Amino acid sequence: MAGPIIELQNICMRFERNVIHQDLNLRVDQGEIVSLVGGSGSGKTTVLRQMLGLQRPTSGTVRVFGEDIAHASAQQMQALRQRWGVLFQQGALFSALTAFENVAQPLRELRYLPEDLIRDTVLLKLGMVELSPQDALKMPADLSGGMVKRVALARALALEPELLFLDEPTAGLDPDMSETFVTLIRSLHQELKLTVVMVTHDLDTLLALSSTIAVLADKRVIINAAPAEVIAFDHPFIKDFFLGARGRRALEALDQ
Repeated sequence: MAGPIIELQNICMRFERNVIHQDLNLRVDQGEIVSLVGGSGSGKTTVLRQMLGLQRPTSGTVRVFGEDIAHASAQQMQALRQRWGVLFQQGALFSALTAFENVAQPLRELRYLPEDLIRDTVLLKLGMVELSPQDALKMPADLSGGMVKRVALARALALEPELLFLDEPTAGLDPDMSETFVTLIRSLHQELKLTVVMVTHDLDTLLALSSTIAVLADKRVIINAAPAEVIAFDHPFIKDFFLGARGRRALEALDQ
């Protein structure tokens, strides 16, 4: 049996005397959509940054595709980055580049792809997120919030990644646009056989997409399980988050 795609073991993270995580463990298996949730200050973004090699824990081990991130060489990290894509919360598009050039940017970084292959790949990826060749010519300032997210998603998929990181993918979108974007992510997950790690506080997105939910509380992952099992878990944060008014509305909508 193949090992996990991502494994965090005995993670401790502290800033001076402030302990963010203590004995945090998390496993992400191939094909899963794992959502990280937790209260303010629980360190969701910190965990995501550790997976991406942007931040090192004080102690413990982070492995992605079997590689120990802390001890990976520059060449190994470059190879890993070509196996994952990242959708940042606000899209993080380059404002001076067209949608086309934003999606082409990771392909150009490889420095050995011919221009016609870059063009075809960019248009293919934009088509996958339901954007047209005409949309490719637009500047980020001329795109709606939903289109910015789609261009950013196309860029995250440019290098044919096996692993996709989503940071608040539906933040800032209206309910209809959010639902459309969730449907798009679900179809791409199935079509491309992606493994997905998502940080979100949006209950509708969380319940619609997650195969497992990892809950950060008490400085660790208190449970990482299927949504129904997580909701039944006895913990104050879970009761407040899932079984408050917003959570009940999301659960009712899911049942309809």
